[in-house]
Amino acid sequence: MNKYSKLALATAALIGVAGPAAAAKTLLCVWDVAGKTGDVYNAAIDYTVAMQKNGVELELKSYVDERVAVEDYRAGQCDGVMATAFRLKPFNATSTSLDSIGSATVVRNNKVDMPGSYEVVRKVIQAYASPGGAKMMVEGNNEVGGIFPLGAAYPIVRDKNINSVEALSGKKIAAFDYDKAQGVMIQRIGAQPVSVDVTNVGPRFNNGFVDMVTLPAVAYKPLELYKGIGTTGGIGRFPIMIPTVQMVFNRTKFPEGFGEKSRTYWLGQFDHALSLIKKAEAGIPAATWNDLPAESIPKYVLMLREARIAIGNQGLYNKQGLNIIKRARCSVNASDAECATKTEID
Repeated sequence: MNKYSKLALATAALIGVAGPAAAAKTLLCVWDVAGKTGDVYNAAIDYTVAMQKNGVELELKSYVDERVAVEDYRAGQCDGVMATAFRLKPFNATSTSLDSIGSATVVRNNKVDMPGSYEVVRKVIQAYASPGGAKMMVEGNNEVGGIFPLGAAYPIVRDKNINSVEALSGKKIAAFDYDKAQGVMIQRIGAQPVSVDVTNVGPRFNNGFVDMVTLPAVAYKPLELYKGIGTTGGIGRFPIMIPTVQMVFNRTKFPEGFGEKSRTYWLGQFDHALSLIKKAEAGIPAATWNDLPAESIPKYVLMLREARIAIGNQGLYNKQGLNIIKRARCSVNASDAECATKTEID
């Protein structure tokens, strides 16, 4: 055997040994405000087991900074990412419209119907998980692989006397800098939007840089919001929106048909997500919660609807998404006056 044959054999042997070890793994980057100890990350662990049964091996990478997780996905360092709909809006405008202000809120007899409101969210997720919704879940190489609720986001204030829209005039309200719609809404009510992200929203509220934040109950303990609430603040029992976590993946990195299986899985986790939400809300002291006057609730719902339509007309919300949510809302509460028209926005 000449030296060239020996070299060829050695090279082939090296490739044979190194090849499988060097094979790229399918990496899912997961944001959770509590890191690896949080509910989102734990849900992702269960998801990897379920997808393994469907022939897809996933490796998880934990992120506390949501911005970094999404940027790593954008840069191709992750094959999929789990983050809030606010951050994932550039990848699918339709699915992320579910997080628009007041879009899921159902009111009956001047009271917020929370089970009905969550049913609206469930119906929208069902529509997107169905075969008929598959095309809407794809934009370019990006596909939405699932959605689940984080829980109703409530107004959390340092001073419980801030209990009306009028009282918010001139106050500083936290607005996530990557969701322009929040800033627009805050300015509409005469308040001042203060730019925040998930890494600093807790400290800014707790240290008095803002008077109000809008967050779900699952953020209460990890962000130590009880420090900002103290003895003078509180949480208004009125959902401004129901934010969601969504999973987006690069279609070129997954087998054909993966998206539908993934969306179906997350739809099946909806009731588990609700149980975590209820647990988080029950963990907040009863005295912290404040109920709004019944007569003011329809006024606020109308205010949010008018703002949502105005923001949609500015192009900050996806019109198709808003119309799908309205159909779900009216299927749950058909007697509402808004259901006299089929669409939210033309």
